[in-house]
Amino acid sequence: MNLCFPGYSIATEITGPTTVNGLEWGSLTVQCAYGSGWETYLKWWCRGADWNGCNILVRTNGSEQEVKKNRVSIRDNQKNRIFTVTMENLKRDDADSYWCGIEKTGIDLGVNVQVTIKPDTQTPVLEWTTATASLAFTPAATQKTSSPLTRSLLSSTHFLFLLLLELPLLLGMLGAVLWVNRPQRRS
Repeated sequence: MNLCFPGYSIATEITGPTTVNGLEWGSLTVQCAYGSGWETYLKWWCRGADWNGCNILVRTNGSEQEVKKNRVSIRDNQKNRIFTVTMENLKRDDADSYWCGIEKTGIDLGVNVQVTIKPDTQTPVLEWTTATASLAFTPAATQKTSSPLTRSLLSSTHFLFLLLLELPLLLGMLGAVLWVNRPQRRS
């Protein structure tokens, strides 16, 4: 028996929000509650619109200990009968249909949660504009998401190489040239 209330989806013994919003590069938390008797069962978080074909991203181990896999963690509070899923370092393509679930014999219990990711307009993005790596600063609000060459500034290997090795080397050479060409005192 499935009942629907605004903001929450109820599937027999498990409840959770129908929609959760997160900001790009931020994190979001989803809390799913379950009824008495399900405390020691494994809980899971799965991605995909199709219940039967969704990909389980993380699952508990039957205890209250947090389990983390990649950017997703899950923790079961058995006393309050709530398990919490946290997704970190959100990306725009994390927006999808997810499921809070309880593993049991037969068909698992589950409730659908729609996750939406809003762009962070405060994050500067470095955009490669030519094959020779000329760089242009583009605010995230106007960034082209269809370009496969658009990258985060700090994740660019070339940028880190430039910052940590080439820039100090060039500054050192500039200092040496200026020192050699300094005006000489005549005595």
